[in-house]
Amino acid sequence: MSGRTVRRRVLRVTLPGDGRPGDSVPRADFLAGEEPLGIRVDGAALALTMRTPGDDLELAAGFLVSEAVVRSPADIAEIRLCDGTACGHAGHGEMGNIADVRLAPGVAVTPGARRSFLTTSACGVCGKASIEDVCVLPHGSLAADQARFAPEMLAALPGRLRGAQRVFSRTGGLHAAGLFTAGGELIAVREDVGRHNAVDKVVGRALLDGRLPLAGCVLLVSGRASFELVQKAVLAGIPLLAAVSAPSSLAVDLAGQAGLTLVGFLRGSSMNVYTGARRLSASAVSGDAGPPRPVIDLAGFHDASQPG
Repeated sequence: MSGRTVRRRVLRVTLPGDGRPGDSVPRADFLAGEEPLGIRVDGAALALTMRTPGDDLELAAGFLVSEAVVRSPADIAEIRLCDGTACGHAGHGEMGNIADVRLAPGVAVTPGARRSFLTTSACGVCGKASIEDVCVLPHGSLAADQARFAPEMLAALPGRLRGAQRVFSRTGGLHAAGLFTAGGELIAVREDVGRHNAVDKVVGRALLDGRLPLAGCVLLVSGRASFELVQKAVLAGIPLLAAVSAPSSLAVDLAGQAGLTLVGFLRGSSMNVYTGARRLSASAVSGDAGPPRPVIDLAGFHDASQPG
């Protein structure tokens, strides 16, 4: 396994402009690492994902949470990383490292969780056999989570997440997922070439620490809010998912059904709230007098988790 970054030699080309001549200069550049990781459960291959090396056990544990295979650390009897030299497993080959998981007695992998082919760094649901396999809702509704979140706090989170992205600052090529308290305190941040992998790493860390469900927390992702990210947040018990870009229609539908507060286009002093607006501070939504507040767009808002 290589590191999170890989050093490569590139040719830097600059076009002429503003009175400056153009040039081309060889230089060293840092790239985000991307390698395969196999996930094996009870001796059988479950999935092969492309990821940025590092935090691999967290990634495997979070993946099992998002597949509704495990819900607590007690569901995992053992989890270790095999490099093909001492584990005795055949078939490492080009697969590289394998996260080897042994489930506790009575815990089993459902047929729908087993992926039929490679999961790329851009896909969180590749290999599923049917739409029913990906429409996994939690065992308990998020509606019971009464946490409230101030829009002012949410508006400050993208800057805090960017400040904690150590590998991104060197490569410019990684997604990030950050877990925050309702007060805006950073709990954990993970980076990866795949946004779904970054979320799995955060959730996996919480699982291994015995912190699931993550009631009263905010999950912020650096890209868009896709269906699979909503599913991962819901299964981890996170009441609010925020993204700096847009959500998909299916993501909004699932968030509404599950009682998740979904925030998109969280940039500067504005944001769009697609579901679960009840969790935002009432004074900010109603526009009560006070200091300038973030602009919250509720146009066309409908929360499927609420009556009416």
